[in-house]
Amino acid sequence: MTDRVRLRVEGAIATITNDNVDKHNAFDDEMDARLFEILGELQDRPEVRAVVWRGEGPSWSSGRDVSAIGANVTDLTHHELMVRGHRGIQQLWDLDAPVIAAIRGWAIGGSFQRALLCDIRIAATDARFMLPELAHGVIPDTGGMGVLYEMCGHGLVSDMVLTGRRLSADEALHHGIVSRVVEPDELDATAYEMAEKVAAAPAVAVKLARRAIGHLARPAQRASMDDELIYQTFLNRSDDFAEFRAARTEDRQPRYRGS
Repeated sequence: MTDRVRLRVEGAIATITNDNVDKHNAFDDEMDARLFEILGELQDRPEVRAVVWRGEGPSWSSGRDVSAIGANVTDLTHHELMVRGHRGIQQLWDLDAPVIAAIRGWAIGGSFQRALLCDIRIAATDARFMLPELAHGVIPDTGGMGVLYEMCGHGLVSDMVLTGRRLSADEALHHGIVSRVVEPDELDATAYEMAEKVAAAPAVAVKLARRAIGHLARPAQRASMDDELIYQTFLNRSDDFAEFRAARTEDRQPRYRGS
């Protein structure tokens, strides 16, 4: 069991910590498995009334550890791996305790999308947000496009997905992606202050309020993730993706056909 994703429970507040500092908390398969295990454990911890999800070091998470892609041998198909990933992270929605993502530095790709599935996001002034998947020949596939569309509309999500635009903390606040921006040395304290306020409220009221908010958002988000599952599976077997990989290997310009 890796300790690069850790759970700590103190009283009514749980803390999930990303701790792969040398790689800006990039996730590999082992870290994914531990994260999903933690989320499952939290479902069985009724004493937990609020969760803070934070990162050690200068970044919350720089996304996928590209050096680890393909390193683990598995009998699962690409489609099955995606199903496992979706089911794992959707456990966030099954918790009774709201999850506050406290983001500093980079929040990139799938990790940024995981933060978007949380209840609340707050950011340090140095936070930066990106969805660079198209530059790697794939599409965002962790539900973030659906959440961003609900928050910000067609224009910003298209800009971030299609051009890889980097968003600053202030821009994220302007668009409602985060609800607060604080100095980096105040980030953890602010997150725990918020968690304590949540934990002090009547548990059933928090649970039902969270459920009502979720009912507004979840149908569209689940539909978006279903589309991502189908499209990413097709893309993984497409001629264009094969050409993308061949061009990278052969150090030449790709010749895409749209198929």
